[in-house]
Amino acid sequence: MKPNYLTLLFAIPCFHPFGCFSKSNIQKPNVIFIYADDLGKGMLSNYGQKNFTTPNIDKLFEKGAAFEQAYGCMLSAPARASLLTGYHDCRKDKWNINGGGRFVSISSDDQIKDVEKQIDKNDLLLPKDDLYLPQVFKKAGYVTAEIGKLEWGFTASRNQLKAHGWDYYYGYLDHVRCHGYYPPYLFDNGEVDYIEGNTRSDCGKSIEQETPETYAERWNMGGKESYSQGIFLEKILKFINDNKNRPFFLYHPTQLPHGPVSVPRVDPEIENNKNLTSIEKEYASMVKLLDDNVGVIMEELKRLGLEKNTIVVFASDNGHEIYYSQKGRCEKPYKNIKENRYFDDYTEKYYSSLAGDVFNGNAGMAGLKRSNLQGGVNVPLAVYWKGHFKSQKNNQVVSIYDMLTTVADALDVELKTKKDGISVLPLLTKKEKLSKERYVVFGSNYGPAIVMNDGWKLRYYMARKVFELYNIFEDPKEINDQSSEYPLKVEQLKTLLLKECNGDLENGVNRAG
Repeated sequence: MKPNYLTLLFAIPCFHPFGCFSKSNIQKPNVIFIYADDLGKGMLSNYGQKNFTTPNIDKLFEKGAAFEQAYGCMLSAPARASLLTGYHDCRKDKWNINGGGRFVSISSDDQIKDVEKQIDKNDLLLPKDDLYLPQVFKKAGYVTAEIGKLEWGFTASRNQLKAHGWDYYYGYLDHVRCHGYYPPYLFDNGEVDYIEGNTRSDCGKSIEQETPETYAERWNMGGKESYSQGIFLEKILKFINDNKNRPFFLYHPTQLPHGPVSVPRVDPEIENNKNLTSIEKEYASMVKLLDDNVGVIMEELKRLGLEKNTIVVFASDNGHEIYYSQKGRCEKPYKNIKENRYFDDYTEKYYSSLAGDVFNGNAGMAGLKRSNLQGGVNVPLAVYWKGHFKSQKNNQVVSIYDMLTTVADALDVELKTKKDGISVLPLLTKKEKLSKERYVVFGSNYGPAIVMNDGWKLRYYMARKVFELYNIFEDPKEINDQSSEYPLKVEQLKTLLLKECNGDLENGVNRAG
């Protein structure tokens, strides 16, 4: 058996890249993974946001390893499944994504159990030796916890949480209920936790497309007493304190800043910003609240003396989405405001400048959530470990589904089943480069796509059954389709993409159902 890398890092003085440590200090580092929901790169001041700042998240990117070519999925459910299984979302034999909303109108424990029975009956679990991410940590002696938007849904069950390897969990099991921030109940390690003062069966979900009526509805606080993210932060801090003396893996799939818009208050930094409408201020405050929570978590690690022994990973599941639509400003369905034409992301690609998005949430890239354009799948990813992982901007092509294999490599946990992800540990520890032949794949509502580590990207546009070829290093906005100039490159990438989608580009994407 090869030596555990993270143990050697502390055990061999003066020969590892991060300094000298005595054997008495050997301890496996804690890992905290904060998974933002629908957070486009452009919403972070580190990536150019001008209307407000995100200093705590920015620090992770500035002081840690920032992966500029990191890829998630087109939607949150497959993104979470991909993270936890280590498989990309063009595989339909690795997980089920059930229909959402099955807990919305339920109010009793017996009703909840009846729904769970149906979910468990149709569940698709990996074989015993094919590990989920928390199981990898458990094999290395970690205690595991998931707090927030649990599993991948769209409706999940408590049996799934147990089967996947969580020692503790707290949060939503229904992703439709996740669209409201004032839940009447949440799930607390097998028990139903009823939240006093929250009486809305829809969890306080607001209405999109801003009007005076929707503004009034949003700020009607009847039945909306406890904000879910505040509850989650309390649970996170308690878990960290309860487990400060043993290695832990804490996974926090937050709702923020997924809409519809809902926030307890407008952030002081934003409230007097004359460039923003009321709903834009509220949405920006959701991003600010996420940033504040990251700051609170980092301060707690520092207070407990855990900062230098905790790896913090921050990422988003998919690209940006518009939740602050308003007639004549930034509308849904999305359209070119100036030309009054709807985007199809083929002949008319979405760009913030054309759509009227004051935030430029996709950082100038084409497309939004659900798309296989860069704005739909190129996500922020930072890995921070104070005193160990040096600050760097890394342009290697990586995916969220690489995390499981990377963790197994670092902790010397044998994976008996080959995953789609690879270990990117050398990028963090030795600044090595991946092979130019390395690629990642992902699905979308338009079809699947593949990105090579040399910058070539092939996207399939299903509605017209055509392929587009871009070099995203040279053309990150995907303006110049080069498929006619490089037909051999198209055929090469098409062959790889067909293989990853089991020969079916039309139906080989794990969306839902």
